[in-house]
Amino acid sequence: MTRATRSPRSTSSGPGRPQQRRSRPAARPAKPVAKQPEPEAPRPRWQRSLKLTRRALALGVVIIALAISFGGTFQIYLSQQRDLAVAEQAIRERNVQISELEAELARWSDPAYVKAQARERLGWVLPGETGYRVVDDNGKPVGGGVVLESDQRPVSGETDQTWWQRMAGSLATADSPVRRVAPR
Repeated sequence: MTRATRSPRSTSSGPGRPQQRRSRPAARPAKPVAKQPEPEAPRPRWQRSLKLTRRALALGVVIIALAISFGGTFQIYLSQQRDLAVAEQAIRERNVQISELEAELARWSDPAYVKAQARERLGWVLPGETGYRVVDDNGKPVGGGVVLESDQRPVSGETDQTWWQRMAGSLATADSPVRRVAPR
């Protein structure tokens, strides 16, 4: 024998019976209204603005921790930016220097510039011209030109040198010249 079971929601007692509706329970009684607390005395404005919540406090702690952890990294970043700016400035200065040297090199490629420099620096004259050199009371040339002097002076008493000794002294002077431009 099997027994038919009914679900708690079904209201019919069999296949041919009409369905009956379940009635809803009556409305629950209203909850008692709690007493409202008496209003507190008003706080000064600065105390109301200082009110902190747990979330705000946690957020403040996180921000401080992040600031501390990124502080060193930010300092390194600023240092690298400063080094980069210094390097870029040095590159700009070198580029200016390179352009000046290239311009001078281009001037030396011009035969007229070479001729003018030879006339001015070395005192050369063209065939048929007469060269003049103005000297002061001491016999030193006045005006332009490059004067090569050596730091090495001959020892007194060594003026009677052979030609190869004078040539060696001339080479030593040429190796370590002291460049002085005579005043004009």
